[in-house]
Formats: sequence, C-alpha cells, structure tokens
Amino acid sequence: MDSINKEQPEDNFKNLEGAEAWAKAKEIAEDAKTCFFCSDIKTGLPFSARPMSFQKFDDNGDIWFLSAVDSHKNEEVKEDPMVQLLFQASAHAGFLSLYGTTTITADKQKIEELWNPLVKTWFTEGKDDPRIRVIQFSPTQGYYWDNKHGAAVAFVKMAAGAVLGKTFDDSIEGKLEPSEDDAIKN
Repeated sequence: MDSINKEQPEDNFKNLEGAEAWAKAKEIAEDAKTCFFCSDIKTGLPFSARPMSFQKFDDNGDIWFLSAVDSHKNEEVKEDPMVQLLFQASAHAGFLSLYGTTTITADKQKIEELWNPLVKTWFTEGKDDPRIRVIQFSPTQGYYWDNKHGAAVAFVKMAAGAVLGKTFDDSIEGKLEPSEDDAIKN
C-alpha cells in the first residue's frame, strides 16, 4: 500500500486470486468499457498506448479485441506479445491495471462471435472484411483500486470525513493473480 495515512481505521488492502481476481477485473473492466492498450513495453523506450474497446471479457479472464491486420498495434504485438491494459471506470473508483500476453488470429468463428454492428465503422466490408484480426489478451497479473461499498457509501464517508476531520476511507486495493492451479496450466 502506498498510503502514508497512519490514521486509517479500516483495512483497505486485499489481494485476490484465481476466479475471484478475474471476477473483480471483469467487474471493473465492464464498468470502464474502454482501456488503454499499452504495447511495446519491453523496449526501454516510451511504450505505445491507444484507447481500445474490448468485445468480450470471458469467464477465464481473457479479454478479446477486434483489430486491423495492418495496424501499428498488431505489428508491435507480433514483436512483443506482452501487453498492459489500463482501465478507469469512474473518477473515484474502478481503476485496473492488467499485464499479460496476447495472441493474434484470423479465427472466423471468433470474429463472428465478437462482431457487433458498430465495428463496421473500422471494417467497412463487415464480418468478412479480410483485414479483421482477433487479439486475445490473457492476464498473468494485475492490480486494482476500488471502493468497498459502492459509490454512494464512499461519497458519504468522504463527506463525513471532511466535516469531522477524520478518515473514513472506503477504498480497497490489491494484487490480482492467477490461482496456483491457473499458474500450473500456463
């Protein structure tokens, strides 16, 4: 924890593992809807970051994107499949950083599953556009910052703390990691 507040009356640190970790990640990601997709992160130079909307966050923790075969992002991912995704669901809660590996395919069945009409903005020939590729992001670790009881309770605690001059922090944060069983599979 990076808080210097020694008066913190509540425990606000909780690491999550396995299914619980990916459920928390999915909750925050689906509230955010869009993330910064950061690639080229191992070069020692400033990484490439671009906003992207994902098509699906599955129950295994994998996040699925549709992307153009000729995009800079796809070229970067081919060179270095390690990617970091950064999410922000609201101004005061729902922050998420995920790190993991990516694979790119032209799987027509997956394109069909992930397709929605708004994607035609980028792929004018529709589902059969030859430029469409699927990026599968598989997280290996992450970190989250959120609140414990929802935005309304967090706001009340903040307001009460300001009035009373006390800390009633409703925040929670921690590492997100695969379970030992998940780590063995990877």
